[in-house]
Amino acid sequence: MAEEEKIPEEGAEEPAALAPIIIKKIIDEGHGGAHGGAWKIALADMMTAMMAFFLLMWLLGATNENQRKSIAEYFKPTSHSNITMGQLAGSNGMFGGSSIIDPDGFPYSAKQTSLMERVTPNSEGGPTENDPSPNANERSDPAQMSEAERKKAAEEQDNANFEKLEKAVLEKLAQNPKLQNLKDQVQFTREKEGLRIEIIDKADFAMFGLGTTGMTPRAQALVSEVAKSVQGMDNKLAIRGHTDSVAFANTDGRNNWSLSAERAEETRKMLEKTGVKADRFAKIEGVADTAPYNPNDPKDARNRRISVTVMHKD
Repeated sequence: MAEEEKIPEEGAEEPAALAPIIIKKIIDEGHGGAHGGAWKIALADMMTAMMAFFLLMWLLGATNENQRKSIAEYFKPTSHSNITMGQLAGSNGMFGGSSIIDPDGFPYSAKQTSLMERVTPNSEGGPTENDPSPNANERSDPAQMSEAERKKAAEEQDNANFEKLEKAVLEKLAQNPKLQNLKDQVQFTREKEGLRIEIIDKADFAMFGLGTTGMTPRAQALVSEVAKSVQGMDNKLAIRGHTDSVAFANTDGRNNWSLSAERAEETRKMLEKTGVKADRFAKIEGVADTAPYNPNDPKDARNRRISVTVMHKD
């Protein structure tokens, strides 16, 4: 008996169709575009350019016209077009000519002409007598410098020496137990003539006995330390004696003028005895009480002092 075909009854719901299955594959291709590493290279390039820019600004502000010209010449491109190609490797026959990588094959040998070499002393790698650059010894040869440049260079050298001298004297006083409490009695003043070193009396310290030219032992030790610091220099020295306004009680004709001059001469003898050459003394003078340390009190003990001036060379 044949199977009867089932006919859906009227009003019955038809079975729902199956929904298709969709499979979504996500492939991670890594970071791309703006999330790559290219920005790091760009940032590095920008920082390098900024550093070069600020270095250029510093060089322009720290150099003079001649130095800037030297820098410009250093970075000026040079042409190698005049190399005779017929003299390169193998061009003049078997094993003839020079190699293309041979430094002698180039007519412009590399030479250090940078700014640092021009301003650095010879002991630190600066220009020497054998330096072929035309301006190598421009700063070291006074004959090629103008009068103003020569004076400026001498003044800068003196100021550097004065600073070293001041530190050396203070260090010697600090290292000497007998003179540690006297370091405040030594004062340094920069003036037109040079560096003035003043040894000042106080209530419990005097360089000389009252009204005499006899230098006390502590003053002798103090002057000796000053002499040791200046004997290595070749600058001229000027010594000046000062007194207070207290007048002499005797009537032998001596006064503060003669006393101040005699004390200056006694200081000169002590300096020379300690090692300072006699030909370095340019001026020995006494000014009595005409230039007091304390103008408000002419009798102040600090007005009694000795000044040793290390004079400028020029």
